[in-house]
Amino acid sequence: MPMPSAPPIDASEVVADPSLDRRRRRSFTGEFKRRILAQAESCVGHGELAALLRREGLYSSHLSQWRAQVAAGEVMALTPKVAGRKPKTDAKDRRIVELERANAKLAYRLDISERLVALQKKAQELMAAIAAQESTS
Repeated sequence: MPMPSAPPIDASEVVADPSLDRRRRRSFTGEFKRRILAQAESCVGHGELAALLRREGLYSSHLSQWRAQVAAGEVMALTPKVAGRKPKTDAKDRRIVELERANAKLAYRLDISERLVALQKKAQELMAAIAAQESTS
């Protein structure tokens, strides 16, 4: 059986949809995410959560991702991340980071040394107390 032929398309009839010219990734504000999570928690009836997701144009994976971020305790969990490369640091900033790292290592070593000296003092006091007790006995 032959296929029905489609009527020829006139070039003047084809109009591009301007909304499809430039698509962008959706980003949600922290306030929006908090509001949606609160509404999702209040959904108890059958189909209420699905209706909420349809109304807001969201997927269930959005909710699960946002909940996981909140559960992980991320400070900035519900704020969108800034797209793009991180700004490059100049030599001065790199040197500052290097010096701060070295300072942190030295502070850690100092803390250990101070604890060791305190332990030695306690051990010496304990030995002196034991020696005094033996000499009186």
